[in-house]
Amino acid sequence: MGSNLLASAAPTITYAPPDGIFSYLWVILALPALGAFLLLVLGNRTNAWGHYLATVLPIGSFVLAAMMWLAMLQKPSEERGVIQHLWDWVIVGNFTANVGLQMDQLSMTFVLLITGVGSLIHVYSIGYMHDDPKRRLFFAYLNLFVTAMLLLVMADNYLLLYVGWEGVGLASYLLIGFWQYKPTAAVAAKKAFVVNRVGDFGLSVAIMLIFVTFGTVTFPEVFSQVGEAGQSDLTWIGILLLLAACGKSAQVPLQSWLLDAMEGPTPVSALLHAATMVTAGVYLIVRSNVIFDAAPTAQTLVIIVGTVTLIFGAIIGTAKDEIKKVLAGSTMSQIGYMMLGAGLGPIGYVFAIFHLVNHGFFKANMFLGAGSVMHSFNNQENMRRFGAIRTVMVITFVTFAAGWLAIMGVPPFSGFYSKDKIIEAAFQQSWIAGLAAALGAAITAFYMTRLFTMTFLGNKRWTDDVHPHESPSVMTIPLIILGLLSAVSGFVLAWNGAFEKWLEPVTGFEHPEPPLPVWVISGGTLLLVIVGALLAYQQYRREVPLTAPTSVSPLTAAARRDLYGDALNETVFMRPGQYLTRAMVWFDNRSIDGSLLALGSATAGLSSRLRKWQTGFSRSYALSMLAGAFALFAVMLVVRL
Repeated sequence: MGSNLLASAAPTITYAPPDGIFSYLWVILALPALGAFLLLVLGNRTNAWGHYLATVLPIGSFVLAAMMWLAMLQKPSEERGVIQHLWDWVIVGNFTANVGLQMDQLSMTFVLLITGVGSLIHVYSIGYMHDDPKRRLFFAYLNLFVTAMLLLVMADNYLLLYVGWEGVGLASYLLIGFWQYKPTAAVAAKKAFVVNRVGDFGLSVAIMLIFVTFGTVTFPEVFSQVGEAGQSDLTWIGILLLLAACGKSAQVPLQSWLLDAMEGPTPVSALLHAATMVTAGVYLIVRSNVIFDAAPTAQTLVIIVGTVTLIFGAIIGTAKDEIKKVLAGSTMSQIGYMMLGAGLGPIGYVFAIFHLVNHGFFKANMFLGAGSVMHSFNNQENMRRFGAIRTVMVITFVTFAAGWLAIMGVPPFSGFYSKDKIIEAAFQQSWIAGLAAALGAAITAFYMTRLFTMTFLGNKRWTDDVHPHESPSVMTIPLIILGLLSAVSGFVLAWNGAFEKWLEPVTGFEHPEPPLPVWVISGGTLLLVIVGALLAYQQYRREVPLTAPTSVSPLTAAARRDLYGDALNETVFMRPGQYLTRAMVWFDNRSIDGSLLALGSATAGLSSRLRKWQTGFSRSYALSMLAGAFALFAVMLVVRL
């Protein structure tokens, strides 16, 4: 990755109509969509073979995408962009929104990750969900998830991206709450749905502002006019896009749904954390890089959000005992690294996506590894009940070890090549961001070593009813592939600056020039990682209490409660809303309903009195008429006077 890679910080790519194999761009999207449609429409008639069909179709999308990738490599890097117009969608006056697909180096990176890792997770799920009575429905939702995410990254405009964005939210709601008979799963699904609505609101307003500012929502047309837009408009668009990214990618302050989302089946967690939902926010920021480059205030906020979240998630990960929740905290933290990189501008966009790809491999690997352990432990998640399974689950142990070393950034495993680059770039931008990123690496090493030691090393702490054993081959083969990718993907993609060259036409690229020599930053970060790992190993390699100690530091107590994220949301958002609702109900009961009830009562009382005049006696009526005539005559006399 030498400085000769620096050609221009600005994107230089051009887009052309599809030809050859790119004419089948829509097929990548259509295959998993077809799977979801057939499994949902045909229902129980697909129970016997639906899961196989739902697995083959994303593999077909991956194969087609890989062929397109090879075709892309035959073209000059600036001419690899393709836009396929499918049909006109919204036509209002001079405004037209198309259903159009865009494929460039950024989209292709995501498509390969989504379909590749997604396919492996489908294969794994065949074994993991073997005994589930609703397996057919599960695979239908998985296909829907993949379809929505592909639409999100292949859309050629913000409006169609929004459709994919909402589709991802719907699929995650269905899958997180898949075991809805569990109250915790139902609540977790609802929480994810509600929290994400906040981010979705930000995206919807951002799209409206984009249309008002530029008169279009298509990516190339919007980005070509950014130089003519006002600074205030660009800043607000950037902030609203960041709000959307915070919701989907579980960044502070919209991170509270992610840990609860572990109530879904483990393959869902792997798909959600590695290849679909949480990566959507990073994609949105990097795709909108032209806007953020022109809005430094919004860009700075991205850095702050990413830096805070990477520390926030890492601290939470140190105190959790459920294996999946530790991994969820690590996802929050690693996505924080990506957001930090994305906020750094052209020196960080490429490394943010580079880390996203590596993270997709090692996080899917570790989630599926955790699922393999839980599968063997009768779905127990508490690491205090694991230990010493390295010899009875050798494949799971070895592949998980690859992911563990990769996420810590130990060379030559994949995380080293991407996370260290983000740390170097962060030091160039800000010492605070750089030191926070390095500290995050040390905390990551601590909690991941804690997880690894409590699960695979140390002494047996199994309950009597479990007999750990290796998972079937349909689950271990994806683990082996992902384990290999966790080990080598960073080295392969970093070779001769290949990944920087690949993305540069779309995102621009500037080689970071940190204030310290690279070897000092890398060496210092590695030293922090070793210290963090040794502290955890020393603490958890022998005795691990079966129940979590109650006498702990305030920081540990706070980390166990997710650093009071839920308490903050309850105090700042839920309680005021609850009090406002109660006040409105009181006002409604006392004022509006009270007035109407009083009017009704008065009318009823008056009617009751008037009703007494209707006696049914002719003499009474004649007397009334006579009284009325006298009264009328008196009024007429008075008026004349």
